[in-house]
Amino acid sequence: MDFQTPIDRSATSSQKWNKYAGQDILPMWVADMDFASPVSIMAALQERVAHGVFGYTDAPDSLVEAVQAYSVQHYGWHIDASWIVWLPGLVQGLNLACRTVGEAGDEVLTATPIYPPFLRAPGLSGRSLLTVPLQQKNDAWEWDFAALEAAITPKTKLLLLCHPHNPVGRAWNTAELTRLIAIARRHDLIICSDDIHCDLLLAEGLKHQPLAALDPSFAAQTITLLAPSKTWNIAGLGCSLAVIPDPALRARFQKQMAGIVPSVNLLAFTAAEAAYRDDGIWHAELIATLRANRDILLDWFTGSERLKMTLPEATYLAWIDARALDPVNPLPHFEALGVGLSDGRDFGLPGFVRLNFGCPAVTLKAALKRIESLR
Repeated sequence: MDFQTPIDRSATSSQKWNKYAGQDILPMWVADMDFASPVSIMAALQERVAHGVFGYTDAPDSLVEAVQAYSVQHYGWHIDASWIVWLPGLVQGLNLACRTVGEAGDEVLTATPIYPPFLRAPGLSGRSLLTVPLQQKNDAWEWDFAALEAAITPKTKLLLLCHPHNPVGRAWNTAELTRLIAIARRHDLIICSDDIHCDLLLAEGLKHQPLAALDPSFAAQTITLLAPSKTWNIAGLGCSLAVIPDPALRARFQKQMAGIVPSVNLLAFTAAEAAYRDDGIWHAELIATLRANRDILLDWFTGSERLKMTLPEATYLAWIDARALDPVNPLPHFEALGVGLSDGRDFGLPGFVRLNFGCPAVTLKAALKRIESLR
């Protein structure tokens, strides 16, 4: 469990590292950690590869059982096996949700800033996008519930939720989730909740609360998207799942998949089961490492006059207000000094950047040293 020694990824066709190939720029943009996955996952993959036959493969019953047990243990949520729809990626789940709910020309609502596929999926699905800004109060990001409800029209059918939120790092609390449910009830909305970062809780004492489990009578109006990819750093293997309790909604979702969405590959199933069955020691060390990195960032940004960071409760992503550098596109200021971040415009909020601190501390400190002049 070495989270401190940098791993050379330059010869692995890594999207993260290829973006700035040939340039002296540290890539800290896409949500992809620079840590090796647990030994249990590597061992499971090696054992499966040694079998030598790689034919079409269904989701093993043992994987379903692992997901169910993990959900009960960590979220207190009992998932029926029939609710699970396997997907090769969470982004496909967002797009399928938009195609499943309502009809062409209907509206999909979300809050910005937000993970870019949330902003693209409605249009790709023949739906109109409605956005309402989150509001920043007392160094924290919050919902503007009045604005959210005011934006809803009779054509609004779906609310896309990110929980915990990418990029601001909020883990929405029970009171906030309860208000979202109340709004959805009043307007007969389906809520699709992206919970992909739910096992990356950094604030002490937090426990993930799936919206679908908060109020069982509302569960029929939910689609919950989960994946082991972010937590155990296996995104390149491609295994996600949608949890859809309502049979009719689930059938419509699966109909949209037919003939288009590929099956999950067998090694992805293997890695996912190993992740959900891991003993938790690697994960605990990961969280300790991410908390330490977050504290390094907090100390650095506390001393900055021009750059401001809100403390993330979850994820390994820091959301940085860089409008003092450029109110529209501050990213070139960072790239010129050798640090590659994500552009806030892609998330619906110009003037901000996102930094991935899922890396060894030495890499993070090197990046901060490079941008010292921007403070």
